[in-house]
Amino acid sequence: MRAGIALGANLGERLRCLTTAREKIFALPGVAPPCLSSALYETEPVECEPGAKTFLNAVVEIGYGGSSRQLLQALRQIEDQLGRPAAHARNRSRTIDLDLLYHSARTIEEPDFQLPHPRLHLRGFVLQPLAEIRPNLVLPGQVKTIGELTAELPPSPSVVRSARQW
Repeated sequence: MRAGIALGANLGERLRCLTTAREKIFALPGVAPPCLSSALYETEPVECEPGAKTFLNAVVEIGYGGSSRQLLQALRQIEDQLGRPAAHARNRSRTIDLDLLYHSARTIEEPDFQLPHPRLHLRGFVLQPLAEIRPNLVLPGQVKTIGELTAELPPSPSVVRSARQW
């Protein structure tokens, strides 16, 4: 089953942190190829504290046969290893942010865990990189492809492709 993961960082050595997180994700037990990566995007903070620095964002997709909850827990462990405390406040600057966007066609509605990610279809900093690697993907609860959702985003200078290779 395919799983999409958003990566973001706006504190410290952002590129190093994203690269390390991607390496750790691709090395998780149960991960199967192909492992896909979008380009990097430099993005303005969304709903962060005043004065927050710009983010680097990307999306990766992996094959993963375990449960969605197991994958989420593994992502939280990677965040912890890279300096993000478990009790990190929502919408604040961070050294790393890993969000499980989808896991095949699974839908989960729990207080602390929703799949697909409930705001994925509204966020250019997730849609644009995801559209690079999965433009024809239709998520549960949607009727439009990721490419179509991306094309409908209002023009915004706040999401700028930064680098293809990372």
